[in-house]
Amino acid sequence: MADGLSAEVAAEAGVAPDDGAVPATGWYAGDIERVVVSEARLRERIEELAARVAADHPGQKLLLVGVLKGAFVFMADFARALGRHLQVEVEFMAISSYGQAVTSSGVVRILKDLDRDIAGQSVIVVEDIVDSGLTLSWLLRYLESRNAASVRVVALLRKPKAVTVDVPVHYVGFDIPNEFVVGYGLDYAERYREVPYVGVLKPAVYTRP
Repeated sequence: MADGLSAEVAAEAGVAPDDGAVPATGWYAGDIERVVVSEARLRERIEELAARVAADHPGQKLLLVGVLKGAFVFMADFARALGRHLQVEVEFMAISSYGQAVTSSGVVRILKDLDRDIAGQSVIVVEDIVDSGLTLSWLLRYLESRNAASVRVVALLRKPKAVTVDVPVHYVGFDIPNEFVVGYGLDYAERYREVPYVGVLKPAVYTRP
């Protein structure tokens, strides 16, 4: 059963993200319109999220379920930060609702399922970004069907103006504008995952013929 947290317990999104110039380094620099969340702010906020999750689960062992591929960078940093407070184990799922598009189709396919039984375990879903909420809503229903003791969500990014489904996101790194962002694991057509910050992709990149 999914375990909702009260408004008092659920973490609020971080302060307004950066809106700055793009560093000149990297092959991708010319494709990024502006930086939304800097490397330094990402590191700081992940430590804050880990401390908050640990405070809400004292003495527990948590199973982190990372959603591939976008969450892999966030998952690694978050697991290390949380592991300084609690015992953690990790699992991964890969699901798709985007393909080569820039918006979710709402049709979810499982590309990689869990490798273990999660019945009775306290699960933290680690998401890179929540926009429409359709994919996450489907995933939560799926994990509930696997009889986890609790299922909570930590998302690095959320686009409040893009949300079309009311889905519980218990811990949010940053609320960001409804723009197409890449970096820190997020991609466009499998590119830009290695960008060390979160930045807005220039529309000309994904409207090229």
